[in-house]
Amino acid sequence: MPQIDFIKFLLIIYICTATRPRNFFSFNSLYRNKINYKKQMAAHIKIEELEQYKNMELLARQVVEGFITGLHKSPFHGFSVEFSEHRVYNPGESTRHIDWKLLGRSDKLFVKRYEDETNLRCHLVIDTSSSMYYPQNTLNKIKFSVYAAAAITYMLRKQRDAFSVSLINDGVKYTTPARSTLSHQQIIFNKLDEVLAAQPEHVHSNIAHSLHQLAETMHKRSLVVIFSDMMEDPNNMEELFGALQHLRFMKHEVILFHVAHKETELQFEFSNRPFLFEDIETGETLKIMPTQVKEHYLQQMTDFKTALMETCRKYKVEYNEAFVSDDFNQVLLPFFVKRAGLK
Repeated sequence: MPQIDFIKFLLIIYICTATRPRNFFSFNSLYRNKINYKKQMAAHIKIEELEQYKNMELLARQVVEGFITGLHKSPFHGFSVEFSEHRVYNPGESTRHIDWKLLGRSDKLFVKRYEDETNLRCHLVIDTSSSMYYPQNTLNKIKFSVYAAAAITYMLRKQRDAFSVSLINDGVKYTTPARSTLSHQQIIFNKLDEVLAAQPEHVHSNIAHSLHQLAETMHKRSLVVIFSDMMEDPNNMEELFGALQHLRFMKHEVILFHVAHKETELQFEFSNRPFLFEDIETGETLKIMPTQVKEHYLQQMTDFKTALMETCRKYKVEYNEAFVSDDFNQVLLPFFVKRAGLK
């Protein structure tokens, strides 16, 4: 079975001591030099550690700070993260926007970049169909997606980038405009809290239809980040692939985080006894011995993932697997490498 091993994600850094002050780092530097991040990132903030936080903003901050701590324990050690963007001062230009405090710390001239220079529009799309609430009564796909989206939202606001959230299942159920204000962040966090509190029953997914809808309504070129288990009707797969193509045709950059429960959904690891399986989107049940269908299931999953990855590769959609049992670095790092590349 083809696997996207996140050990292969390359953390890209560039440290230019001649033109950057010591203790300075911006995420644009993620786009330059190559190292293996999985062996270097030491901080792993997992969902279990976040359950104590009831406030979405506090939770998002903890995820982000854990990610930053990992950068500091990697080859970024000694570099503090400053979210505001700077560029080197060019002799002869206006001194109006020079960062004088930074001059005092570094003895070098840097100019602040304001929102019109650094602004990025990012649309976060979260699949809220019933299958995303699997496994029930434990750490599931919707929790992972919501926490990751909240962390990205928190960090985007720090960067003064515009952000929005869309919730989809059999259509677009909720969407916001792209803004960069604190009040807008709070509106989104309140909505994400509602998503976590919901207990949807038999809510079908039509990801293809939803993405087509979004492609038609997002008129400005944006970075679209999708969190979904991609559990689509097998008869609708071509339409799903067409929806991804539609987003790219509209000039959007697209990152797909294929959220999954690795042990049961991808590896089909069940004990050797009868199980009653339920389709939580339709309510249909089936009692079987897992060992009797495992080989066929794994083959079907392999074929589906292969087709999905090939489609993403064809239309230049960045595909990433995101396992709910792993830490958030598997989401934050690919996202910010992509973001840095768009600057």
